[in-house]
Amino acid sequence: MKRRYRVRANQRFQEIRRLGRSYSNEYLVLCILPNQLPYSRYGFSVSSRIGNAVTRNRIKRRLREAVRLRMDSIQPGWDLVFIARNPIRSADYHQMDAACARLLRRAHLLPDAPDTPADRSAAEQADERIGDETGPAGAEGV
Repeated sequence: MKRRYRVRANQRFQEIRRLGRSYSNEYLVLCILPNQLPYSRYGFSVSSRIGNAVTRNRIKRRLREAVRLRMDSIQPGWDLVFIARNPIRSADYHQMDAACARLLRRAHLLPDAPDTPADRSAAEQADERIGDETGPAGAEGV
């Protein structure tokens, strides 16, 4: 991610956290604050309580990639900070990606329609699998 699109100053991180609106799920907290720029900027925070440097950097790389792939559809004019929560240690990339997408949609920074199968909820995917296994209605026991 290019430097222009990153929140880098600790003072700005604290300002976004203190004054911004926050949304959370199992893996992440998203804090957003308007920035009066024609583009959005992104910051990622992974505490040392999450793990060692290798683990923290892996999580940040995966989160940056998940956001980078959606940058074109994210509304401009916001500073966003993603803060990792402890359960993210056991999450794979697809779970992190889906968590990012859900938070961005809840913050109304992404369109409501799912972009990828990973963006859909687990319940929607389970419903599809159940429908595939049973076939048409009334076909059981024939």
